[in-house]
Amino acid sequence: MKKRAFALALAVCLLCVGAQAQQAGRERKKNLVVREWNTKAGGGKPYLDNVVTYDAQGRKVEEVEYASYGQKKRTVYEYEGESARCTRQVEYDSKNHVSRIKKFEYNDDGTRRRQYNYKPGGTLESTKEFEYSYQ
Repeated sequence: MKKRAFALALAVCLLCVGAQAQQAGRERKKNLVVREWNTKAGGGKPYLDNVVTYDAQGRKVEEVEYASYGQKKRTVYEYEGESARCTRQVEYDSKNHVSRIKKFEYNDDGTRRRQYNYKPGGTLESTKEFEYSYQ
């Protein structure tokens, strides 16, 4: 019984520390744009590889992956109100057409409970459930 209570107390502490670290991370990312550049071995002109954009609350709102020909993939992240939990992701292909939509449900502790994957037309393609256990 004592071991179980200790494990529960430890888990709560870790969640609190994790939440504080996550908040500090969002503070540093307010209105941030991160660009990643690649250069082929042997030199050459650098080319844009990835761009990640954060909003005024430090939440990731867009990620664009590039190839030598231009945009390879783009993902837009959506949130409900002031929440830090992403509720919807819309993925776009190289021609900027929707390729997949993901919607998320969360547990009370902030961990993901379920992910729904939709085709561009809105048809449910698959569901993913998350299970968490401590060893």
